[in-house]
Amino acid sequence: MATEDQLFSAVDALLEQVAQDDLPAPAERKRLREAAGLSQAQIAKALDARREAVGNWETGKTEPRPPKRAAYARLLEGLAARFPAPASDAPAAPPAPTVPEAFTGPAPVPAPAAEAPAAPAPAAAARPATAAKPATSSRRPGAKKAVAKKTTAAAADPRFENGPLAVIDCEDGQVSAYCVGGLVLDVPAKTIPALVDWTLGRGPSRVRARLHRNGRDADPILVLTASVLERYGLPAALSEEERRAGRLAAGHKVVKQITKAGLQLTQRGFGPWARVYRAPEGSQRRCVQLCILPWNALDAREWDKKDDPQLPTMHPADLARYLGLYAARVTTPRGSTATTGLELMTALRPPTRAEKEPDTGEFKRAFNDDALTQLYPVVECEVPDEHPVLKGKFARHHLRTPAEMLMEEPYDWCRPLTDEECANPYLVVVDLNMSFAAAANGLTVGLNGPTHLTGNPAFDPALPGSWLVDLSHVDLSRVQVGGRTLDADRLPSPFTPKGERPEGPAWYATPTVTYAVELGFDVAPIEAYVRTQTGRYLDPWYKRLRDAYVATMADMGVTTDLQGQEFLETMARRKQVDPTMALLETAIKATAKGAIGKLRQRSRGQVPYYEPYPALNRETWRPDIRPAVLAAQRVGLHRKLMKTAAAADRYPVAIGTDAIVYPSPGPSPLDVLPYTPEGKPVPGTFRLGVSPGMVKHQGTQTVLWAEQQFEERGEVFNIANLIKTADPTAGEGE
Repeated sequence: MATEDQLFSAVDALLEQVAQDDLPAPAERKRLREAAGLSQAQIAKALDARREAVGNWETGKTEPRPPKRAAYARLLEGLAARFPAPASDAPAAPPAPTVPEAFTGPAPVPAPAAEAPAAPAPAAAARPATAAKPATSSRRPGAKKAVAKKTTAAAADPRFENGPLAVIDCEDGQVSAYCVGGLVLDVPAKTIPALVDWTLGRGPSRVRARLHRNGRDADPILVLTASVLERYGLPAALSEEERRAGRLAAGHKVVKQITKAGLQLTQRGFGPWARVYRAPEGSQRRCVQLCILPWNALDAREWDKKDDPQLPTMHPADLARYLGLYAARVTTPRGSTATTGLELMTALRPPTRAEKEPDTGEFKRAFNDDALTQLYPVVECEVPDEHPVLKGKFARHHLRTPAEMLMEEPYDWCRPLTDEECANPYLVVVDLNMSFAAAANGLTVGLNGPTHLTGNPAFDPALPGSWLVDLSHVDLSRVQVGGRTLDADRLPSPFTPKGERPEGPAWYATPTVTYAVELGFDVAPIEAYVRTQTGRYLDPWYKRLRDAYVATMADMGVTTDLQGQEFLETMARRKQVDPTMALLETAIKATAKGAIGKLRQRSRGQVPYYEPYPALNRETWRPDIRPAVLAAQRVGLHRKLMKTAAAADRYPVAIGTDAIVYPSPGPSPLDVLPYTPEGKPVPGTFRLGVSPGMVKHQGTQTVLWAEQQFEERGEVFNIANLIKTADPTAGEGE
């Protein structure tokens, strides 16, 4: 027969079981804690639990286990007695409608990528992540805040509510997945295959909706920090041999585990950006991307502060916020910012679509007219020196001339100061915001292969391509702007990167020749390679990056309504407002710049000279589009130089890509840029502002400093990119 103590113990166990089954709803748990003014950390300390565990209890992702459950129930019961729930007669909100998925045809098995692999995204989550709290803004009262356009489809579809990525971190032996919005999940997986299956099983296998109806949804991305590498059998750093190969050796135990589990890797293998997948189920992809931070997956030159890296010590939750915002506003990371920017072009202009066959009713794959859909023959003047098409054309170390090679590049120009300009105490540098992205806006580019025109063809500005033409007769001293003749000696030529006047026939992209015609000069092409199928292929790419940049700047208080001194002051302190947003600003700008460069990616030494290299297999390897963008950027910049000179008699002394140096009587751009009597910027000149194509203050130095630099080096060199401080005295004597 049971003793009295045994009976009491049995009764206590029943009472504890009742307490365990009598927890309030997750939302009520959070309300009670907040009503009492307690933090998650305080409750965690009292219950001898982790703060992340308390957060999961309040979202309903996990439930407390004995003996913590009974103690947690007792706490909530006491709080409920003190802080009863307010009565509410409001009806419950109806559930959000589910947005149906557009049909895009069967999704292919993840193909080996010549560039950094496909998409990103997160681990699972049972409830939608809460939105990140916006940073405080220094906008004027009543001013409207500029925000990017938002896509609502992903928010309405439960498949995408927990995206787009997760940061996997280990603390005190507990592995956690930090998701966007503050959600933290416990990760039970102890191997890479188990981690992949956990991601695909516990969470949505696609976590960010497609950017185009004919595109495809993103794959999950898991960011692995240094603290979890040992748990998953990965080295803290790649060996020298592995680093050169960009992957683990095929015999590594983790690679063997992946193969044994029936998973597959792309041909890139298991490197800093590893893509692991199972064969698709119908049209459903089953792929997870791994981003391994300690292996330099996020290069500090693109994703971080190059001189003071923040990512190695950043808290996983902050890292999830940073990369999650990038994924939401731009796209899920897929390697370098350049690779991601190029993938964004394809995501916004998919090459194929599903088309119904009238006779059979079945769907087949068709090409889109507004996209880059296939490889075309290349043109000798447009390709870089190591391209296979040039094999045997020139001597080994021959430097091609402008008549042999299309040399459309941004400005790298500097001239000596005149005596009159030396009387100014300062040199002020203004910098164009996202100049390459802005140049791509509205630009007509070719979408098909080249057509060779010979026999002195007539110039047609509507045909994008390359033109062999002599522009040496263009004399800026004969050009009048606003009824005023300019000092051509103090302006760079718009036709060469070094600002020198052309000496004879040379290859130019269509925007450059169009500008010569705009200035009033006759052009007589000798021959040309043009594209007859045209379109504004880069417009959606520009608009998405513009919206991402403007929204990010607005999070730091720099909005489109700010002007003059208020804009300059807000810009100067923006990085202190939210350092994470400052990193996001850098990544967005690097995405825009890098993607344009990748359109004509050069060999990285993977193969011998004149041998085909991987980038040449991409439909987006288009050496004709990159020079068109750079030409549009350079001539667009020159237009504003001309307008500024005509309006204020101010001439630049140096230009470095998109940074313009002006002699100035004062240290501020307001002392340089021309304004009308009403206080508005003169039309067509440089204008302060946050939008792409407008300018900001890059820095100020003294004229004395510049003269010392020239004297020490014994030559005139480009000082544009050396002036990066707003303090006019900083850097003197260096």
